[in-house]
Amino acid sequence: MPQHVRIAFGVPDQDPRPVSWAGQQAWQCGDALIRPVSDNAVAAWSAGVLDGLEVDGVRLARPLRSSDGRWVVAGWAACRFLPGTAEPRHHEVVATAMKLHAATATVLRPRLLDDRDDLLSRSVAAAFGERRLALDPAYGGDLFTELAAHRRPVRTAPQVVHGELFGAVLFDEEGSPAVLDLVPFWRPAEWAAAVIVVDALAWGGAEESLLDRWAHLDEWPQALLRAVLYRLALHAQHPEASVRTLAGLERAAGLVTARL
Repeated sequence: MPQHVRIAFGVPDQDPRPVSWAGQQAWQCGDALIRPVSDNAVAAWSAGVLDGLEVDGVRLARPLRSSDGRWVVAGWAACRFLPGTAEPRHHEVVATAMKLHAATATVLRPRLLDDRDDLLSRSVAAAFGERRLALDPAYGGDLFTELAAHRRPVRTAPQVVHGELFGAVLFDEEGSPAVLDLVPFWRPAEWAAAVIVVDALAWGGAEESLLDRWAHLDEWPQALLRAVLYRLALHAQHPEASVRTLAGLERAAGLVTARL
């Protein structure tokens, strides 16, 4: 980490300690956590929202401004360090998502989503039938086409949601959940919850019963279907996709299809 970044965020004399931050490398400098960001605009928007957000029962990593008031300095952002580790508390992660999205329901749609064209945005647009993609049939494309035929119109309203919460919620020793940032999507809250469930079934060792614990949510079968389609589209385009990583998604797809 560059010295000028630590100076900008007010921790020049703190020795950086490498830590894992939602599966990514970051550095703890005293009470601050400093991390590289891949998209300055998204990181600045996320910080602006989290700075004033209150979520009952959920700890939020409060962003730190630099000495000149910026949220991002030379591709680096900072927040208060929150203790905790990612744990397979899948039901609690979904519950955390629902609390978070109750709080973000009044957040206006960010303009940065208007021109967004990356792997995530393309995949979610394909999942909702808004975009056609050429997907590798061997890595999920064929299954995507098969499942897409089961899509039905939904009435759930879109809002600002964090679409990548699996593995990104930390729990401290008392079991208190923490959310570190926001990966913005303009989609129904039920879809964001369904993505967590699909991820937990595919790669987190979750029991099938997790599907039914949230069956009271509006349009739940279709939310699950779009979550599976999202992950399949993402997987089929990903440069590190493999038959091995597809196997978990195939299991999740089978369980979801049985509930349509």
